Amino acid sequence: MKNYFIILLSIYGISMNAQEAFSGIVFTKEANETLPLEGANVFWLGTQIGGVTDQGGEFSIPFSKKTKQLVISYVGFKTDTLSVNTNIQFRHVLYENSSGNLDEVTVTQRRKAIQKSYLEAQNIINVNSAELLKAACCNLSESFETNPSIDVNFSDALTGTKQIKMLGLTSPYLLITEENIPMVRGASQAYGLTFTPGTWIESIQITKGMGTVVNGYESIAGQINTEIKKPFSDVPLFFNFFTSANGRQEVNAHGNFKVNDKWSSGIFIHGNQRTQKKDQNGDSFLDVPLAKQLNILNRWQYTDAEKGWVSFASIRWMQDDKQIGAVQFEPDRDKNSTSIWGSEIGTNRFDGSLKIGYVFPEIPYQSFGFQSAYSNHKQDSYYGFRRYEIDQESFYANLLFNSIIGNTKNKFKAGINFSFDQYLETVDTFFFDRSDRSVGSFFEYSYDNLENFSFVGGVRIDFHNRLGNFVTPRVHVRYLPREKTILRASVGSGRKAANIFAENQSLFGTNRLISIEQSGGSIYGLNPEIAWNYGLSIRQIFSLWGGSGDITADYYITNFTDQVVVDWEKQGQISFYNLEGQSRANSFQLAIDFSPVEALSFRLAYKNYDVKTAYKSGFLQRPLQAQNRFFGNIGWETERSTKGAQWRLDLTYHALGKQRLVSTVRDGDGSFAPAYGLWNSQLTRAFNNKLEVYAGIENLGNYTQKNPIIAAEDPFGINFDSAQVYAPVFGRMLYAGLRWNL
Repeated sequence: MKNYFIILLSIYGISMNAQEAFSGIVFTKEANETLPLEGANVFWLGTQIGGVTDQGGEFSIPFSKKTKQLVISYVGFKTDTLSVNTNIQFRHVLYENSSGNLDEVTVTQRRKAIQKSYLEAQNIINVNSAELLKAACCNLSESFETNPSIDVNFSDALTGTKQIKMLGLTSPYLLITEENIPMVRGASQAYGLTFTPGTWIESIQITKGMGTVVNGYESIAGQINTEIKKPFSDVPLFFNFFTSANGRQEVNAHGNFKVNDKWSSGIFIHGNQRTQKKDQNGDSFLDVPLAKQLNILNRWQYTDAEKGWVSFASIRWMQDDKQIGAVQFEPDRDKNSTSIWGSEIGTNRFDGSLKIGYVFPEIPYQSFGFQSAYSNHKQDSYYGFRRYEIDQESFYANLLFNSIIGNTKNKFKAGINFSFDQYLETVDTFFFDRSDRSVGSFFEYSYDNLENFSFVGGVRIDFHNRLGNFVTPRVHVRYLPREKTILRASVGSGRKAANIFAENQSLFGTNRLISIEQSGGSIYGLNPEIAWNYGLSIRQIFSLWGGSGDITADYYITNFTDQVVVDWEKQGQISFYNLEGQSRANSFQLAIDFSPVEALSFRLAYKNYDVKTAYKSGFLQRPLQAQNRFFGNIGWETERSTKGAQWRLDLTYHALGKQRLVSTVRDGDGSFAPAYGLWNSQLTRAFNNKLEVYAGIENLGNYTQKNPIIAAEDPFGINFDSAQVYAPVFGRMLYAGLRWNL
């Protein structure tokens, strides 16, 4: 059996563990999924030095100088003995024993699809690809339906686009990265999450609160990082077919091959379309857009563990077209006319990236990493008579060095990065042109006593031609008063440029008058957004009735010292201006995960948000933000047969409390949207390790918002508004699909 030895590369560079602390992750294969293996024994051959992997498959043991043979074993799995020549963090796949020698006793243990970090100082939640299969997950924006840390809502009544929130703040306040390279930002804020197909994703890491200074200064509420499947470890050939009752069809194909022992390549192709016109609520507007997307990615991976090199190179091209508006709208006939309201949104995007990591062979705790990325994003769109076009060209480079101070309990990361963004925007009859350039350097120190305390503190200095020169400090602390009790605390600052039109494209689906109250800043005449975030989290792992689980409570406070306020409060207008007064987002979450038996799991969460901003009209709760939310998920799965056959069932419930509405002709002053709940469910049948089919229902109770489009009968009038959406527009939706792993 071939042992897979993969060097981990991330934004941190090559994350090196010391000679005293040798660490890594052990995985296993289930069907076409790679999942963490909890409870595996890891030890040095011929010694008493070893340990057991945790819930995330992670282990950390002292590095042995007596032997270079590492043994990994688990009951019912083949025992592997690896030759370890250098102390590097690694991944290893352990395979089930199929020789028949263990017929008398079969021991199995299911791995959790969502893993909460035990060892990290930051509050990180790891979501593997198995979790993404539990919902109608067609792209990244739809990947969080079964995760209580992220809130998902529709952004408007026309585009069908889902908007995510964390800690009560929308996605522009999150740093969204792909393999720790900034990805969804600027021009791609509105639709960028829909440009990453779900089947491409290997895992997602969700960081609550301020992230590390290594990743930049823009993270305020947290970070979402996606890892794309690697050519070296992905299956040779994979197909996914999907269809739904709202007229969407999708196909995904992945092909991977190894050129030689060091080089691997993969080609990922995604296509989706929606050609059927749907109008369930009878308002004469499409409930979901007509759409087509073609997305192609080519990846190359080079690994030379003996010499310490690892690298990835990727290029991607994507074209996405949407048609929204009245059911009778025909672009060739009705564009720029006052007879029928319609819109077309066309996006072309090209991006490429290169990552290189090197571990010094004679000094295994020392390494460097280099990352660079280029993207060109062009969107041409019109909404009735309104016009919005944006062209963004970006370049990003990051150089990182890792080493120790004295001993390997004390580590540091230092580096420098450069970013460039060129924006060309057309808004109705106005033209905006700007270039953003920044150079930053950072230093981060971490201490871990390898028992119950870890500390990460960092600072970065940035020189930005528009945001100015500024310092960004961030601190994270982890402490274990007892073995199964984890306390975490964090504090830090962040800032960002507000791309007010790209981030608020739902405003173009209205006829509101746009006004910018300039304050002398260099971005649309506005100052940058600056905030401090404070977080506290406690997690308790427990055993009950023969099962296991954990309960987690966290509280985060985000205070803005400056913010670009998006003011919808006055009928027929939308205003942008800098904050005068307070703006805060306080978030409390209590979550329980419990598995009484291996076949059954429960996930419950309650969230409370206190999100208020000083508007011109007063200090008000943010509109379209439920103050109270409840989440519940039940997962059930049968034991896999020897051929891999299995049933899986998931049921998810979302309850949203009342939401404040802005004043419109539909909603008077001081009105609130009613509370409601949504049920989603999916059933999957795996016939073997290669083929499975699935079917599901979203919005099982068929709950929809009444009259989601204001003044739909007069789309060219001043009161027309499709942005005041608090509930689903499309009712009950059935879907089905097939996954085929060759």
